[in-house]
Amino acid sequence: MQGKKQYQEKLFTNFQLSDRVPSDNIYRKLKEVLDLQFLYTATAKYYGKDGQKSIDPIVFFKL
Repeated sequence: MQGKKQYQEKLFTNFQLSDRVPSDNIYRKLKEVLDLQFLYTATAKYYGKDGQKSIDPIVFFKL
């Protein structure tokens, strides 16, 4: 008798991207070496105080 498996989608999955990226990845090494915190003070004058939150300056810089 031929069987057929019924697919049932999981409601929750345990997935962490950091578990999938190798420890010797070049971007992991760059993150350890580069300190981009200065971008917050360097770009503060360009951001308003009201309205929606903007893209994080560090994320924008990395793009």
